[in-house]
Amino acid sequence: MTGSTTPPFTAEDYRARMERAARSAADAGLAGLLVAPGPDMVWLTGYTPTAVTERLTMLVLTPGQDPVLVVPTLEAPDAGHAAGATALTLRDWTDGKDPYAVTAALLDGHGRFGISDNTWAMHLLGLQRTLPDSSYASLTDALPMLRAVKDAAELELLAAAGAAADATFEEIRKVPFAGRRESDVGHDLADLLRRFGHSQVDFTIVGSGPNGANPHHEVGDRVIQDGDMVVLDFGGLKDGYGSDTTRTVHVGEPSEEERRVHDIVREAQEAGYRAVRPGVACQEVDRAARAVISDAGYGEYFIHRTGHGIGVTTHEPPYMIEGEEQPLVPGMCFSVEPGIYLPGRFGVRIEDIVTVTEEGGRRFNNTTRELVVVG
Repeated sequence: MTGSTTPPFTAEDYRARMERAARSAADAGLAGLLVAPGPDMVWLTGYTPTAVTERLTMLVLTPGQDPVLVVPTLEAPDAGHAAGATALTLRDWTDGKDPYAVTAALLDGHGRFGISDNTWAMHLLGLQRTLPDSSYASLTDALPMLRAVKDAAELELLAAAGAAADATFEEIRKVPFAGRRESDVGHDLADLLRRFGHSQVDFTIVGSGPNGANPHHEVGDRVIQDGDMVVLDFGGLKDGYGSDTTRTVHVGEPSEEERRVHDIVREAQEAGYRAVRPGVACQEVDRAARAVISDAGYGEYFIHRTGHGIGVTTHEPPYMIEGEEQPLVPGMCFSVEPGIYLPGRFGVRIEDIVTVTEEGGRRFNNTTRELVVVG
């Protein structure tokens, strides 16, 4: 089973996104936005260069002006075939010419611009050298919610990615665990994600026994043993949109303590999910999940935020973390993933992707959250 790698968006969809981004820049007091190749450019234009090199490619969005994509001449044909190409103007430059001068001609030399976080330092410095009176702010700081609220088509794609991740879990629980390396199970997860339509696998965490106490352990050569708790966290991109889910399984029958810790995390995950509703601050989701774990006496072992946004990347704003007062808005999508990590022993994490609805929340992951016993 495979899926298309191209999201079903039209040039008009991309035009509307670029217009909205330019308006948001103006509302934030910016003279415009400068977007390098990466997730912001994909979301705004549908264009992904075949290779990101030292040659400057930059989308320029300024309020009241048509969008312009500055692109190397040798890459202009590919850029011209992007889904959003008819909604913008291509401005190409040839080797031997100054691409920063080409870009500077489109900008207010005294303006302050939002610039995508993944812009190469050499390009930002080149612009600053050409326009010494200009200034810049990262898009995460200037417009953190730019991609946060998804439309109906995006929600469908995220739901489909979540369903594919769920199908992956249903299959992985059938494979042998005991006596195999974490890396073997990790390969199985990657193969299953691709079988169920993912074009890109971003991570396959398999944390067995004491390795499960490291939230970002990924995989190693440790041989999984009978009696191990195993954290499985996996995801990637399907049709351009992300999946990310975590379930914790046990090889053979768990101990009373292992069941108790898993139950606490399951209750915390449910509390975080139940806290999701429009107008509630992001930090309240974190507080709801964290309170359950703290009240059970394991607060010091919950060592990360409760969640992160997801869309055309698997990690993006908004973040479910103490201090984040951004209100939840229908269409936002993010993880709810509390955990308990006991150093040298085991870890437990349970994660669903959730979207905000008018009434509350909707899960995009629906496999069992009970402790699954595997062989």
